[in-house]
Amino acid sequence: MAGTPQKEAPISPTPDNVDQTKEDEQHNEEIGLGHRHQQPHHAVGFWHPLMRKVRAHVIRLWLRTIAVLFLFIIAVLSLYWAVLYRAEANLRSLIIHVVDFDGQVAPFESVQPIVGPTVLQIVQQSLNKPGPSLGWTVLPPSSFDNNPMAVRMAVYNWESWAAVIIHANATAALQDAVATGDANYDPAGSVQIIIQTARDQTTYQSYIQQYINQFTEEFAQQFGKRWGQTVMSNSSLSRDNLARASSAVNPGIAPMMIDLRPFRPVTATPAVSIGLIYLIITAFFSFSFFLPIHSKYIQPQGHPPLRFWQLIVWRWLATIVAYFLISLSYSLISLAFQIPFSAPPASPTEPAPPAGATAYGRGTFPVYWMLNFVGMSALGLACENVAMIIGQPWTALWLIFWVITNVSTAFYTIDLSPGFYHWGYAWPLHHVVEGSRQLLFDLHSRIGLNFGVLFAWAAVNTTLFPLCCYFMRWKTENEKRNAEKDKDRYVVETEDGEKELKKPEGTKPPIRRHGFLRGV
Repeated sequence: MAGTPQKEAPISPTPDNVDQTKEDEQHNEEIGLGHRHQQPHHAVGFWHPLMRKVRAHVIRLWLRTIAVLFLFIIAVLSLYWAVLYRAEANLRSLIIHVVDFDGQVAPFESVQPIVGPTVLQIVQQSLNKPGPSLGWTVLPPSSFDNNPMAVRMAVYNWESWAAVIIHANATAALQDAVATGDANYDPAGSVQIIIQTARDQTTYQSYIQQYINQFTEEFAQQFGKRWGQTVMSNSSLSRDNLARASSAVNPGIAPMMIDLRPFRPVTATPAVSIGLIYLIITAFFSFSFFLPIHSKYIQPQGHPPLRFWQLIVWRWLATIVAYFLISLSYSLISLAFQIPFSAPPASPTEPAPPAGATAYGRGTFPVYWMLNFVGMSALGLACENVAMIIGQPWTALWLIFWVITNVSTAFYTIDLSPGFYHWGYAWPLHHVVEGSRQLLFDLHSRIGLNFGVLFAWAAVNTTLFPLCCYFMRWKTENEKRNAEKDKDRYVVETEDGEKELKKPEGTKPPIRRHGFLRGV
């Protein structure tokens, strides 16, 4: 009919058009565009309905992380707080030898002692008092072969933290001075208090020193009163002689402090305490610094991947060499700030000279460097293994745990800690600190034990190192396969770079083969 619009006949698809459409879809699939172009997402508000699932998921993860951190802080930080929780109650574990030679060694057996019994009375009063007290231990002279120097040697050998020695002629010399008017009489020396603060300056300053000062004050009060009454009641004593020997009348006896190994210089403090924390931290962060570098061997970018067992050997050797050089830089800091490393050893029964004393003279610094190197290996290889097992972000919690457990048992004497902390005697930093003190201050040597424990830590972690490397590879590849499960393709690294291969969606990619299984 005229005037009536006619409908256009649909264009039937020709074989050429169908082939072109299929080619375009296939091309879009290959370049990752999918079937159609989708409009990009627009940002929405926090309470948008489409955010409900992800919002709930994020909040659950946030709460779980808070719970883990909450429990971790309570559990791990409590180890640091608790190390001194019963310090005052455990003060009696700090043994102080009290040895009374007064009137008990020839040729003074006939003298009626006054000084020694006064000291023993004060010690007994301290032990009988309620509350904290040092571990005063009265021993007979025969325990030391009647030799006062053997008492000093016991302090040097860590058989006691300090010692009080009342010399055999303490009373005899005092009585002779007032009888003859000896103007040269020295009240110091008849009673000696032997200490060595370099063993642990914190323990001496915080605990031992105050009780020793209290002991000397009580001795001065009680002995001064008793001796004054004895002198005034003795009418045979000449007033002129008493005037000439005034120091024999008052104070009569003045206990003398002898520090066999004083803690000096103060710049040595970081070398045996806080500075060693950075040795742990540096060893820990070497993992994150060097792992990306080592991983280039197994990333085939223009080269075939290195055999994995050879990568393990390379990583271990490179890590040990890194510790060797980093520990040298750490040791040089102590040398740069003039901590004495060349002073010769001193007599174990005499105070060290003002210039100090070291364990091996000029050979002390190389041994000190080796101690830091082996200590860094013991601390660092443990960090390497744990980091490969637990991965990020949990390695941060491991670092906190590792620092706190080592610091708690190295910077504070275990003698004052609860018995639970006796495992600290096997912890690596405890032996680094003990060995460093022995080297820097010429203390009683247990350097063989210190190196032995550190080598044991390094050996155990070296044995575990390959297993941890294989575990980390398995864990990384398993996470990668899980991430590619919902995709329609997966990535394989080749010598020419990354190559994408297709796979059905919802299935994991095939397991990547290694070694002789690579061609299977």
